[in-house]
Order: sequence, then C-alpha cells, then structure tokens
Amino acid sequence: MRVVSGIQPTGNLHLGNYLGAIRNWVRMQDDVTAQGGQCLYFLADLHAISQPHVPADLASNTREMVAALVACGIDPDRSILFNQAQVPQHAELQWLLNGTARMGWLNRMTQWKDKAGKNREGASVALFTYPVLQAADVLLYQATHVPVGEDQKQHLELARDIAQKFNNDFGNGAEVFTQPDPIIPAEAARIMSLRDGSAKMSKSDPSDMSRINLTDDADTIMAKVKKAKTDPEPLPSEKAGLDGRPEAANLVGIYAAMAGESQEAVLARFGGEGFGKFKPALGELLVESLAPINARFVELRQDRTALDAILHKGAEKARALAVPTLDRAYAALGLVRG
Repeated sequence: MRVVSGIQPTGNLHLGNYLGAIRNWVRMQDDVTAQGGQCLYFLADLHAISQPHVPADLASNTREMVAALVACGIDPDRSILFNQAQVPQHAELQWLLNGTARMGWLNRMTQWKDKAGKNREGASVALFTYPVLQAADVLLYQATHVPVGEDQKQHLELARDIAQKFNNDFGNGAEVFTQPDPIIPAEAARIMSLRDGSAKMSKSDPSDMSRINLTDDADTIMAKVKKAKTDPEPLPSEKAGLDGRPEAANLVGIYAAMAGESQEAVLARFGGEGFGKFKPALGELLVESLAPINARFVELRQDRTALDAILHKGAEKARALAVPTLDRAYAALGLVRG
C-alpha cells in the first residue's frame, strides 16, 4: 500500500487546517506504516504558482508548512515529506501526460470553473492544467491509494482516466501506471469562523479573532473562544436542537473533534448549560490539546536549516521512487534519451 497526498503551502495555519486535513495525515501514517505500507506527503508549491503569488511568501510558507506537519505528528523518518519543486519528475511527467489528457476532460473540472470564474481567458494555463499535474503527483509514485475529500474526487477520477488511457494507448499490454483508489477519510471536521458560523475558518479573514492559529498561546486561545459569537439560548441536549444555530453548532463540532467524541456525547454532557460554562471547557480542551503542537511548531519554524534538511532528505527518497516510473513513461512513448 502506498499513499500519496499533497497540500498547498499556506501561511498562518489554523485549527481548521489541523482538524480538516493534517490530523488525518498523521492517522494514515500510523495505520499505513503499521501494515508495512508507505506514505508520501508533499508540499504542492508547483501548484501554488498557478495563481498570483508572492515568491518570498511561497518560500516561507513552504517551510512553515513543514514545521506544522512535523509538529502535528508527521515523522520524516516514517513518511516521505518533501516539496514538489525539489522533485522535477513531477513537472516532467505532467508534460508527458498532457499528450493523453483531453481538453474536454479538463473543461469539465468544477474547480477550474470555480477558480477561473468569468475571467477564463485571463486565467493561467497552469490553472487549467492543474489536474494533470495532480495526476502526475500520484501516478509518478505508483500510488495505490489517495485520500480525497468531496472537492477532489473529480480530480482523482481524472487521474484514473489518464492512467487507463495511457496504459491502453502505450502500454503494449503492460501497466505503466497504477490506477489509485480513493481513501475517504473519517469525516473530517468542518471548522467554521468563530465570528460567523456560516463561513469556513480561514487565514484570509481580516479578523484574527475568527480563527485559532497554531501559533496562538494559551491566553490568546482562551480569549478567542470566550469572545466567539454565540446566541443567548442554552445548548440543546440533542443534535437536532443545533439546527439554525450555526455558531453553537460550530463550537460543539470543535469540541467533539478535539475530544474524539460524537456531538451527541458532547450535548449529553453540556445540554441545558449556557455558553458561560461551555466556552471555558472548550478553551481548556483546546489549550491542553494544542499546547505541545504550538511549542514544537514555534521551535521548528525558526530553524530554517533543519526544515531545509527535512525537505532535502524527503526529496532524495521521492526522486528514487519517481525515476523508474518516469523512465517507463518515456520509453512507452518512444522518446529517445541518452
């Protein structure tokens, strides 16, 4: 079993990033390696240039994301952790797969439509061919499984279509690429803004009070939770009572995700209580759970040499796995190399 997954490097990592994605990576690392499998996790810095960006920010955000992943439990000795830019085989294979991918396939990608909006003529070619690079990301390593959320299912289906067509057209009866199967993670917590229960927690929100950052200290976390938007009603005893109460539902969801409990179990304990009691309990849970992550993250993010060493080591391992697949792809296409 070989699991491959990537994440775009962004700054100001917050609770939503941790509960929505990073924690699932740690769980997969533990489960897959225990079964003798392998996990490859990469920082998708090549994907990041498909839209306008600040180069200095991209470099610093890439290192910061490495620090966050390691602080959260990704072990570079058990998983292969690297950034795309240090493994040029990703971009090479994308170009080879561009001959197999079809314009019609890419035009149907809903994320292309959403991100390009009405200005498709002004969008970059990289944004349009983004899914082909995603296909290269997983096919390059003969991935057997790829964790996907709802927004990425279509892209994995495209990767499977590209692999199948390439194998049929150029494989001469052999399988050049493995068609990866999806891993649907246990329902990831959808963490919303502390100021607006209808909007996702986001680093782009101008209010820092809307999110719990991984860099927040205990006092800041507690202050943000206590000032989180709520309503005047006490918590219900059953989940159905949260309907129409997005801020209350968000805080209960955060507590449940952090405690590893169901929302029903949380409400059975706090039902009938006001937020004056629930918020301090939630704040204490967050402080206790995030304190070791915060301490490790703050320490790591300032050690650029250590972070670069982690990426370099991971990239060496990734290239060793990537080269044989890329060589087979070149040979299958009839491309002569020295």
